[in-house]
Amino acid sequence: MALGILGRKVGMTQIFDDNGALVPVTVIDTTDCRISQVKTQDNDGYQALQVSVGSCKPQNVNKATAGHFKKAGVAAKQLTQEFRLNSTDDISNFKAGQEMNVGMFQKGDRVDVVGTSKGRGTAGVMKRWNFHGADATHGVSDYFRHGGSNGANTFPGRVIKNKGMPGRMGDVRTTTLNLKVLDVKETEKLIFVKGNVPGHINSWVMVRPTNRRPAPTGRAAVTTA
Repeated sequence: MALGILGRKVGMTQIFDDNGALVPVTVIDTTDCRISQVKTQDNDGYQALQVSVGSCKPQNVNKATAGHFKKAGVAAKQLTQEFRLNSTDDISNFKAGQEMNVGMFQKGDRVDVVGTSKGRGTAGVMKRWNFHGADATHGVSDYFRHGGSNGANTFPGRVIKNKGMPGRMGDVRTTTLNLKVLDVKETEKLIFVKGNVPGHINSWVMVRPTNRRPAPTGRAAVTTA
């Protein structure tokens, strides 16, 4: 996994692109996203950066977690994510307590945004799985939005796994791939991503370079703050 950053989904707005077209964008605030642990090949068997974001009251974390943040010199956080790096990557410049720099992304980059989708509660097959439903003719009675038969024949004599059924919709980890970064404001620590991203307003999301294109190099991933 390439190194990314955590942030808060502020909401959506519109900006003009280089061609003068009005484009819908999602604003992501990465304020106070800090490194809470640096994992090395010698100590942990692999290289990774543990990144945390979101203010949290000290009394709302257990003693083990509070001690972990105290050791890193970081205030208690709401969300923690680990970015695993290659064994050949140089992580000597990363220290616990450093703030992640939104400048690791620039205008024109392509990113994946990971978040938790909005919970929709219990939903039927038409809303949840886009089933067609029954024909709305005079011969159909009270079955317009039903899923129809879901069983099999004598063999195998059961409902096949992963069959679309009514049930809880949303509230799952969701990744939107290959989104374009339209603007980055380092002073305000904001990222403007074209289109929509998973989650409700004020939810936490992870932004990382997409695996569909080479990751950007030669940019400062942390600040000295």
